[in-house]
Amino acid sequence: MSELSFEQLLEESLKKIRTGEVVTGEVFDVKPDMIIVNIGYKSDGIIHKSEFTNDATADLTDLVKVGDTIEAKVVKANDGEGQVILSTRKLQAERGSKVLEEAFENKTVLTAKVAQVMSGGLSVMVDGVRVFIPISQISDTYEKDLEKYKDAEIEFELIEYNPKKRRVIGSRKQLLAAKKAELQKALFEKIEVGMTVEGTVKNVTDFGAFIDLGGADGLLHISEMSWGRVENPKKVFKTGDKVTAFVKDINGEKIALSIKFPECNPWADADVKYAVGNVVTGRVAHMTDFGAFVELEAGIDALLHVSQISREHVEKPSDILKIGQEIEAKVVDFNSEDKKISLSIKALDVAPAAEVEE
Repeated sequence: MSELSFEQLLEESLKKIRTGEVVTGEVFDVKPDMIIVNIGYKSDGIIHKSEFTNDATADLTDLVKVGDTIEAKVVKANDGEGQVILSTRKLQAERGSKVLEEAFENKTVLTAKVAQVMSGGLSVMVDGVRVFIPISQISDTYEKDLEKYKDAEIEFELIEYNPKKRRVIGSRKQLLAAKKAELQKALFEKIEVGMTVEGTVKNVTDFGAFIDLGGADGLLHISEMSWGRVENPKKVFKTGDKVTAFVKDINGEKIALSIKFPECNPWADADVKYAVGNVVTGRVAHMTDFGAFVELEAGIDALLHVSQISREHVEKPSDILKIGQEIEAKVVDFNSEDKKISLSIKALDVAPAAEVEE
């Protein structure tokens, strides 16, 4: 039997490499587009940039250092030039596919960072495998702006897993609905009429604002926004505003809110401040053909009838007054039950001598 050469003995002592197997090695050189790994074989392992990252602009010298330990899959045991071609992405994808398969079967909730925002939905990466979340499955309500999800960590579950067709579909819809149901149950177990609550403005309409109370929305009607006059809720509130209100009524799942706290009721001492005979100052808030409504303070308006504007004949209030004009007048009537106050400018005028004699 002939003796083996040194090279043959060395080759025999080295491990065998087969396509498809997983190897571990130490990085001994890094180039911007290539990683060279010592895998204990007669040839070095080569990982091209495309087999390490999907970022075409990446510089591998920023991602890997000499001395790092890398685990990869053998793509080619010999590329024709004696080199072993490795891939970390393929290994990661295989392991990721296993994770996703188990998550799909067990209905496991997954967490991942949004990798891409598209017009039709979101794309996330789970251990190297791309999962698509359609826009209809992002939330249990309509989502108009998806940019807020950019780079966000989100929870989801798989509703379809078909690796052969490369269809891996995720959904957040049912998760969010279930969480809201839990929060809603907890909210209705603790709230009651008269309780002060805090929330965030979710949406503003012409008739009021919907306040997110953490589990359910409450309606703050335009009539409950102020003791004074509110012409447009959108000029008072905007989405995201924090609101402190009290529960005025609960009807099934409908919650009516109010910020007209009783202790702030301007009518509480109005009978003293606006007693008949008192001279008051106010601002013309709006006008009709029969008179002008004067705001004495937030929540209290008084009527200045057209006949009480001047001793001279006035056809209509707008002939004399302007919106926003500050006027002084005398209280000539106070009705606490109907919350009505009547004013007169004419009553401030000193009567002509002839009228006094008469």
